[in-house]
Parts: sequence; structure tokens; C-alpha cells
Amino acid sequence: MSGRENVVLCASRAVVATVLLFSGPGAVAAEPQGELAHLLEAVVQVHAEIPTDARTAAYLGTQRDGAGVVIDDAGLVVTIGYLITEAMGAEVTTESGRVSRADVVGFDIASGLGLLRAAEPLAVKPMPIGTATVLAEKTPVVVAGSGGREAVLPAVVVSRRDFVGYWEYLLEDAIFTAPPHPAWSGAALLGPDGKLAGIGSLVVSDAKAYLPGNMFVPIDRLQPVMGDLLVLGRPSAPPRPWLGVNLRELDGKLVVGRVASDGPSDKAGVRHGDQVTAIDGARVHELADFYRTLWRRGDAGVTVRLSLLGKVRSARSRSRRSTGIATSSSTRPIDRTPQDVLHVDRSL
Repeated sequence: MSGRENVVLCASRAVVATVLLFSGPGAVAAEPQGELAHLLEAVVQVHAEIPTDARTAAYLGTQRDGAGVVIDDAGLVVTIGYLITEAMGAEVTTESGRVSRADVVGFDIASGLGLLRAAEPLAVKPMPIGTATVLAEKTPVVVAGSGGREAVLPAVVVSRRDFVGYWEYLLEDAIFTAPPHPAWSGAALLGPDGKLAGIGSLVVSDAKAYLPGNMFVPIDRLQPVMGDLLVLGRPSAPPRPWLGVNLRELDGKLVVGRVASDGPSDKAGVRHGDQVTAIDGARVHELADFYRTLWRRGDAGVTVRLSLLGKVRSARSRSRRSTGIATSSSTRPIDRTPQDVLHVDRSL
């Protein structure tokens, strides 16, 4: 049986699992529809507006839409962080059409998860939080975007592995599902127990070899930082170093793509098309290796030496905190510290 045929078979099983998921033992025929509708109330539409001069506006846009999941009785919503990064205002809309202004609570750069708080009562039952630890390959799951039953699709976990993003992002043990859901941003991933197991992040072409699908952030990444996000708006641990450079793996080489204007790499003279070969003399060949080597060097502010095909650039990294969250005037201030002062050395 080919890989695609196996996924189709598993997806068929997922359809059955979807019915069982929302019916429960001893449920009568009319109950699954009601149980499903009741559970899906917690999946809300998220809309965020970003200032035109924000650092992420050029490539993530100034009008961002996706989904989020209500996880407590006070209107706390977990979503994917890029929807609300640098947001000056946000709102959430329930399936019934109830609209509420929402305040940005916090954002965890390491996992990519973000939190919002609805300012007005949403009158929906929170979705219970489960775990992704039991979602092995071939596990049938359900992906739910905002919009009720029409936005629900059965899927199958096709792989669990590290995901590496060129924007200085590394997520260990990410969840990959197939077939792809067309509205993945912030979508809820429900496990066989009907509980929230992950939050939708991306559509990918390689959920498994030659198979498109979605990547989800395990919900287990939220609990360790939730207390800090609620109080501080960010994890209390020192932030990782940020270089402000996008790297891609091309033919076994790490090649520079976009360089953030006025970021540490830009200040050090790193340019589009450069090939990175080493950090502080340690050779790097893969993107995951590059990030792990960088983050082992210390916290934000550490100076690292990048070797670029015989050239060396020294840059003092900094934190992305000051570009992570901006809040509306009605929200308590979160991380309104000024940009870190850069002292960048350059060595040729």
C-alpha cells in the first residue's frame, strides 16, 4: 500500500472517529449534532490589525484573520502568535455572530502560541485542554476552523518531528496532519478524546514525504509558560538571541534570504545571498544545527561571529521582545521597553 493510499485509509477511519468523538457512549442519534455544535462554540474567528510601520507588516500583512480557541470562562483565547504579533487591536467573533474586542495578553516566541482576552462575555463553553503526547502517527484527529460544522475536517497524524522555520524558529515534536485544512491559522486540533491537542500554524508540502498537510503546535507547549504570559505578557526566562536574518537550506548550504532592516545581522553587514558556514568557528550545515548552535551561545545580547564564505561578521544579538507585542490603549502595557542598544563589531 502506497503512502497516499494509507493516508486515505486512515482519513476514512478518521471520519468514523469524528462521529464517535462527538457522540459519546450511549448517545442517541440526535445527540452527535448537538455535542459537535456545543464543542465547536469554543472555536472563534480572530481578526487583528497591525500598524503599517510594524516590522512584520511587510510580510505578514496589516489585516490578519484566523481562528482561536476559548479555553476558560473569562474569555481567554489561545491562537497562533503570528496573527497577533505587533497587533494594536483585535477582535473575536463567535459562530453565533457575537463580536468582542480582544486584548493581547501575551506571546511565546519559542512555541509560536499567543493569548487574547475577550473584553465582553462570549457566552460559549470553553474547550477542554488535552495533550498531544498521545498523538502518534496514524492517529485520527479532527481539525476545526472558525465557522462551525462547515469548518470541520477529519485528518490523520502523518508524522511527529522537529519543524525548522527560516525566521529563526525551531519547534520540537511538531504535529503534522493530512489532508490539509484550508483555514489552518489558529485552527483547533482535537484528539480522539475530543480535547484540544494543538493549534494550527502552517500548511506544508511535506507533512510526510510528497504529502501536503498542516503543521500544529502541541498544546502542551502552552502550560509551562501560561502563568508568565498572563502576568508578564511573555515567558520570564531570558530570551534567545535574535540575529534578524532568514536562512534557507539550498543544496546543503545555508544561504541568507531576507535581512531585517537595522537588525544585528544588517548592522554587521550580512547581505542577501551570503552563505553562512560557521558560528564562532563551529561549522554549521543544517538550519536546525545553526539555531541550536546559536542558542547555546547564551541569551539575547551575546556577540557571535558568523563566517560567510571566508568573510567574518560579528554581531551582538538582541531580543525580539520589543517587536513582539504592541497593545491598544485600553490594554495594560506589555513590554514597552525601547529597542535594545546595539554595539556591533565588524571583523574582516
